Amino acid sequence: MHKRIDWRQVAVLAGKECRERVRNWWVLAVAVIFALFALAIAYFGTAQQGAVGFHGIDITIASLVSLVIYLVPLIAVILGYDAIVGEQERGSLELLLSMPITRFEILLGKFLGLSAALAVATTLGFGAGLLPLSSQLGPDDLFHYAGFVGSAVLMGMAFLSLALCLSVIAQDRMRASGMAIAMWFFFVLIFDLLLMGLLVLSNGTLSSGVFAGLLMLNPADVFRLLNIFNSEQVQTMYGLATVMPDSLTNPLVLLSIMLGWIVAPFLLANWRFK
Repeated sequence: MHKRIDWRQVAVLAGKECRERVRNWWVLAVAVIFALFALAIAYFGTAQQGAVGFHGIDITIASLVSLVIYLVPLIAVILGYDAIVGEQERGSLELLLSMPITRFEILLGKFLGLSAALAVATTLGFGAGLLPLSSQLGPDDLFHYAGFVGSAVLMGMAFLSLALCLSVIAQDRMRASGMAIAMWFFFVLIFDLLLMGLLVLSNGTLSSGVFAGLLMLNPADVFRLLNIFNSEQVQTMYGLATVMPDSLTNPLVLLSIMLGWIVAPFLLANWRFK
């Protein structure tokens, strides 16, 4: 019989991971960076069109999406790449495993603690960044912006799950860091270039269903689509409305796929950790 999960032990380990990030000012530093970027983009995001100032939440989110796709995954992989292999190198993993706590509980506790730290930094940062503009935002704007921040947290959790998987597979911190940065480069920079190359080589024969399915293989693209199809104005800016099948523009479907990106790497990491 499988041992039941001891949620108290999971909570203790998660709390320890989160507190460590708060104590070393990591959360505050990331929150300040996000706040500054959010405020700057809200005011100057349309500067290249010759206009300065706040021009609506849709335009602000469209500009922030591109920034978040670079920053949040990078921060997530930096957070998670040494979660397990770092403990192993320090010699503390053996001590942890000698205690009455399962490997699944260790992995889950670390993941939840790091996810909490990432969520706090992201929410505080992007929330504080738009505080000076709160008088210009209506309830619908706030709801839309909250959805954007929530989707950014979910994307961060997906990359954190991937980094945790690498941390279990890697033999030392140096290799784990190299693998984590390579993974970030692939999903954030290389994947879309390969997809564009495939479109060019196919001479337009690639169906919209296949194209959309390939986009689902990247959590960063799932995040982008989640925020594009929440606004008709943003859809027009990105020009994806005509090539995406309706089934993959449904926010609930996209959220399910994002949750799959969080759960699947974690389960793989748990299998490997055992």
